[in-house]
Amino acid sequence: MKSKPAHIVLFFFVLLMSGKEMKSQEISYINIPDLDNILKAPENKLYVVNFWTTWCAPCISELPGFQKISKEYDPEKVRFIMVSLDLPGQVQKQLIPFLRKNMITLDIRVMTDLDYNEWIEKVDPSWQGNIPATLFFNNSKKARYFHTGEIDESGLKKVIDTYTLPE
Repeated sequence: MKSKPAHIVLFFFVLLMSGKEMKSQEISYINIPDLDNILKAPENKLYVVNFWTTWCAPCISELPGFQKISKEYDPEKVRFIMVSLDLPGQVQKQLIPFLRKNMITLDIRVMTDLDYNEWIEKVDPSWQGNIPATLFFNNSKKARYFHTGEIDESGLKKVIDTYTLPE
């Protein structure tokens, strides 16, 4: 008799954990018009838009910092969007398992327009397409900063704090 309640508790624990895992795997697909909408966001909010892939070592290295730092800021003031440049056909086999394994809960978008020359200049005219790359912007304050290469937690926090300080 005692084993039945233990099994029920274990079942609900596994179910609860599965729900958390599934929630962390929510991704969406974006194209150039969707990216344009993100880049034109009118809200008085700092957007942190990172471009990365699962096969890029510096991208993977900086990802835990984004995950950690994102929890330190009010989402009404700072919004993190992680744009994966993994091929859309690799989402099920590579991207989702990677996100699950690393418990990534950030807002993940997969770019479906694979002709990068059509959209990288929209992100920043100086961008040559190297990754990782992170755009920080608040259009209502006309604040914009583009960072190419890996950024560590302290650098990420410093940029965010610089652009979210009260006027």
